[in-house]
Amino acid sequence: MSIFEYNGSALVAMVGKNCFAIASDRRLGVQLQTIATDFQRISKIHDRLFLGLSGLATDAQTLQPLSAYQRLVFRHKLYQLREERDMKPETFANLVSAILYEKRFGPYFCQPVIAGLGDEDKPFICTMDSIGAKELAKDFVVAGTASESLYGACESMFKENMEPEELFETVSQALLASVDGDCLSGWGGHVYVVTPTEVKERILKGRMD
Repeated sequence: MSIFEYNGSALVAMVGKNCFAIASDRRLGVQLQTIATDFQRISKIHDRLFLGLSGLATDAQTLQPLSAYQRLVFRHKLYQLREERDMKPETFANLVSAILYEKRFGPYFCQPVIAGLGDEDKPFICTMDSIGAKELAKDFVVAGTASESLYGACESMFKENMEPEELFETVSQALLASVDGDCLSGWGGHVYVVTPTEVKERILKGRMD
């Protein structure tokens, strides 16, 4: 078993019309044993920018803005002080990429998913590998142990220019359908739908086995 699969995870980000959704499963496991069913993989950097971390849970918590380490929040706050504005999603993606690449000889075993609203409310999504090589997309990005089934579900369900409610329905159905095919992720879902004016957070109930 790969170290990236040790705790199990499923992450997906999808764009809509001037909005985006980012969703994750809620299971934390140690291989096939379930440890927690309310694990938080997605963090808010600011109201228009979110970060999801799949992979090894300890490394995800080291990088996560909500942890004691708070390296990414520290860098973002320094940027806010210097620039007097929030970081754009593209800039934040470059920052995360640089932090991961710094540790390339002993990497964080994480695959980040970054989603945000940029200039003129244009949605931006990207994912990267554990040493910060970015993969940009105009429709959706996926990461985690359920990524193969997420690719299939998202390919079949995605439509361009979806409104926020339709986007929520699509990303939720794709996530729930995909984790059913992966025994290392699941146990419900956590979905954020972000528009220029609001952030909606919802918890999904899924199969509990």
